[in-house]
Amino acid sequence: MTERWVEVALTRRGVRGMARLLDDRAPLTCAAVWDALPLSGDVYHAKYARNEIYALFPPFAESEPPLENPTVTPIPGDLCYFSFAGAELGTKAYGYDREVRPGTTLVDLALFYERNNLLLNGDVGWVPGIVWGQVTEGLAELAEACNDLWRTGAAGETLSFRRA
Repeated sequence: MTERWVEVALTRRGVRGMARLLDDRAPLTCAAVWDALPLSGDVYHAKYARNEIYALFPPFAESEPPLENPTVTPIPGDLCYFSFAGAELGTKAYGYDREVRPGTTLVDLALFYERNNLLLNGDVGWVPGIVWGQVTEGLAELAEACNDLWRTGAAGETLSFRRA
């Protein structure tokens, strides 16, 4: 199989990076994401995982991928896939500006942009993610924009993924 690439962008800030899909390690997750592209949504900066930005989407796979290529210690450039029941994210502590109701499922596509991440949430414990891509170009610029997002706020910013 030929390599597949995804552009990852913070739209308002005009920053983009290129990520290689890890089809050899997470084939079902890569197929689900690839088939759903393009995807774009409000960006959030993580509170617990540390150096992470992400967007939330309605489920887009026919069935949720299994936990393939899992991690609880993502490294810089990792793109991770998470699936959450609405009840897991339904408190105001997560800072969402829309209602997240029990009984719904949300897909979280995340970019980890710096070191020392630990996917341990005080409410639910370990939260392993599926590593489905690796940013290989533009990570330094994305990291700088992510730090700016952390300091100045995420309101009005969009995280987008599209085929490259």
